This record gives sequence, structure tokens and C-alpha cells, in this order.
Amino acid sequence: MRFCYGHRRFTLYPQSVDSWNLNSDNYTGDFLKRTKALGFDALEVGVEVLSQLGTEQKVKDFSSKLNDAGLAVGCVRAGGTLHDAQNGPQNREKLISAIKYAGWAGAEVVNGALSAPARHPGHPPGSLPGSQSGWPVSQDASRDAMLYVYDELSTVFQNACLIASDVGIDISVEVHQNSPVDNSWSALLLHEKVDRDNFGINPDIGNVLWNYDVPEESFDDAIDKLAPVAKYWHCKNLHTVYHPENNRSVFVRVPLPDGEIDYRYAMSAMHNAGYSGYMTIEGAWAGDQWHNDAKSITYAKQIWDELES
Repeated sequence: MRFCYGHRRFTLYPQSVDSWNLNSDNYTGDFLKRTKALGFDALEVGVEVLSQLGTEQKVKDFSSKLNDAGLAVGCVRAGGTLHDAQNGPQNREKLISAIKYAGWAGAEVVNGALSAPARHPGHPPGSLPGSQSGWPVSQDASRDAMLYVYDELSTVFQNACLIASDVGIDISVEVHQNSPVDNSWSALLLHEKVDRDNFGINPDIGNVLWNYDVPEESFDDAIDKLAPVAKYWHCKNLHTVYHPENNRSVFVRVPLPDGEIDYRYAMSAMHNAGYSGYMTIEGAWAGDQWHNDAKSITYAKQIWDELES
């Protein structure tokens, strides 16, 4: 197992930057040195960072900067819905651009979730909750989707996989709340329909927990089913605070060993499936990211060493 840093906080004094609004200069030598010191092998980099660089040489120079610190661009992140009329066209273009940048950067995989911005924000509880998680209804959920959605998505990904195969890139779709791929059965359906060697699933079971007020499937069952088709793997953990009188849950993000998902079981399932890609730790949102994320990767590496021995 190799470990990739999906930082969700980007802070190291004197820099404190929104992780979703970065440029290449934010990846300072101090940030890269500390990332490597935690034990990571690679970084997940948003397509937005690479698109600002623009040219092949600048993307390669950025990748070399990470390489000099002992890191790689492990994954290019490029999400967004691909099947709705408002956002689909530009997100399809972003997917193709991400493949190009991933090839230049030497990344192994392009990963994306198929979630859209909230179409009905501000509605009261009991109505469609937009992109908010923890309600009994989820925007664009698989339980409400029609079969033609997966037919359309499979065509998009087959075309993307053809382009990606020319540069040795895998395409991964993330199991993600508020999307038509939000559990194991919907992920397996899309995987079967795409049917390409360089296409796989990101079995982010944290998002299964995050999706509804009450999870719709067991995390252990989900990882058992999805491990054999995984190409990339996001890992995070949470605690649920359930308010049954409101049909509402809220979630507290915690390091991997401290939440409701049993990552010893999940890593065992991935090991048993022969998974050889990145385990990407989605880091802390708040507080000392270096303390919290060190706790996560230390725990994960200890388990993997036990499994390998």
C-alpha cells in the first residue's frame, strides 16, 4: 500500500490557505517536507492547480518540485456531475483536461465524484435538502436514479478511458453522497457498464456514512463488494450525532482510528483483494492538521504492516 495525502486543511505557519483554492506556489518547501515526514508518498492535487500552470513544461516542473521532496502527484482530482444539462458539459471538458494534466504530471489516476451544486438550497427540513448530507433525502441519489443515467455516464467514461489509456492513466469514480454513485450497488452497476480495464471505483465508505441520516448499507459490506474494483481509495472517519425527532444527523470529522468505520476491517478487505493503489487519507478540516493526520497515517501504516507480515 502506498499513501497519498488528500489534505482538507492547508496550514503551516505563516501560510493558511483554503484547500480548494490553491495555486502551485502554495506548495512550499516546508509544506512538502512536513508531508513527507508524516510518511506520505504522494499528494492528491486538484485540476484547478494544474490548469493555472497551463503548459506542459510548467506542470512537469511542478511535478519535479514534488519529486525532489520525495513525493509524487499521485492523483489529479476533477469532480462534478457529468450528466446534468447545467454543469455536465464543462465538467466533461474538465475531465479530459485532468487526463492531460495527469499525463504531464506523471500521476496514476484521475478521480472524481459525480455530485452537483445544490439546486434547492435553503429549503426547510423535510423538503429536498440540496447537497446537504445527513437528511433522509439526497439530491441525485441512486435510489431515485433512472437506468438511462448510468447508460449516459458509461458512454462518457468509455470515451475518457480511451483517451486516458494513451497516457497510462486510470479513471476512478468516487462513491459520494448526493450523486448517482453513492453506494456499492450503484458503483458496481456503473463499473459493469463502463467495462474498461483502466476504469474503477473509489470506495469512499466515509461518504456512505455521510450521505443519509441513517446509513443505507453496512460499511463492511460496502468495502467487501467494492475492493475488487477499486482503482483509488479515499479514507476518512466520522462520528454521527443522530436527531431522530428531526430526521437529521450531523457529523464530526475525526482521525481514522477514532470514528465509526472500522478501517482495520476495510484495509483487510483491500489487502485481500490485492489492491496496490493509493490509500488517500482525507485530512482534518480543523485544528492541527499535522497532529490529526499523523495519527491517521501512523494507524494505517501499522495495520498495513501487520497485514503484510
